Amino acid sequence: MAKVVLENVCKVFEGGVVAVDNFNLEIADKEFVVLVGPSGCGKSTTLRMVAGLEEISSGTIAIDGKVVNDTAPKDRDIAMVFQNYALYPHMSVFDNMAFGLKLRHMPKAEIMERVHEAADILGIRDLLERRPKQLSGGQRQRVAVGRAIVRKPKVFLFDEPLSNLDAKMRVQMRVEISRLHQKLGATMIYVTHDQVEAMTMGDRIVVMEKGKIQQVAGPLELYDKPVNRFVAGFIGTPPMNFMNGKIVKDNRGLAFVTDGAELALPSDWNLAAQAGRAVTFGVRPEDIGSATAEKAEEAVKLRAQVDVTEPMGSETYVYVKAAGASLVCRVDAHKIFKAGETVELPLDIRRCHVFAEGGEVLV
Repeated sequence: MAKVVLENVCKVFEGGVVAVDNFNLEIADKEFVVLVGPSGCGKSTTLRMVAGLEEISSGTIAIDGKVVNDTAPKDRDIAMVFQNYALYPHMSVFDNMAFGLKLRHMPKAEIMERVHEAADILGIRDLLERRPKQLSGGQRQRVAVGRAIVRKPKVFLFDEPLSNLDAKMRVQMRVEISRLHQKLGATMIYVTHDQVEAMTMGDRIVVMEKGKIQQVAGPLELYDKPVNRFVAGFIGTPPMNFMNGKIVKDNRGLAFVTDGAELALPSDWNLAAQAGRAVTFGVRPEDIGSATAEKAEEAVKLRAQVDVTEPMGSETYVYVKAAGASLVCRVDAHKIFKAGETVELPLDIRRCHVFAEGGEVLV
């Protein structure tokens, strides 16, 4: 496999539209990296530049130590799995998987061996004689992945490969692709708008917005230590709750003050310089109203009015109005909340974040 390095990569479309802005990333050999972000953030464009399907405006891309800016896609030794599968409808599964090898004039015996090996890995050996129209969405996606595997490329590229599948099949395919990465020991770059896919699959995650990298980190670091409000709000389901207010300092110490609420802040938080300034307070749903929050060493209380509850089976989402904002809490499924009632919710202050007006994290 191979290391992939992107240095100062930019993509500017006609009319001066900047799709990717100064993208810098080093992907280690055998690493699984996920590019994630909202629609239009530049993640697919970045992947297509690595593949050679999109021309680079500036910067360099190197695969296995070789700069490939001017190298044709077929000569980059990469394999790409697309969102729409891109299978030939008139060909059998076997011929779809073997097509690229036949174009390279590979011996028939080796083609047979590679296709059967990939089919066994993906559990589609019994489908080799079928045509795409006879397959389910999940089976078609396996065939598309199998077509990439048989080439034994240096780098695998995945462009939102699961977005056309139903929820149950997406979960199954997530596990299969992660298992495949472990088995092949391959370098993989995976694009998705689904942060759950990113969190469950990536060794590292690249969060993008408006063509720029916002943060590169492992899943837990992204979740626990977001560098700005965008990352904090994008990663996590349900997303982080935000309340706008200001930092106040008095003889009792520092507090976050907002509409109808005052939350005492830990004395060791270095926020004295922010006194009097507007900030945003962030708390994740599981850190408010839950049993874990109740047991926290520095839990504070937040007065709230219950709006709606959503039983999810193993847990319940409780939507409340508090501190001039609409918040969601993730609580134990057996804890009862009634619409319209006023409650005192424990909040684990140590798990919360404070963001400056510009969005950067202060704590």
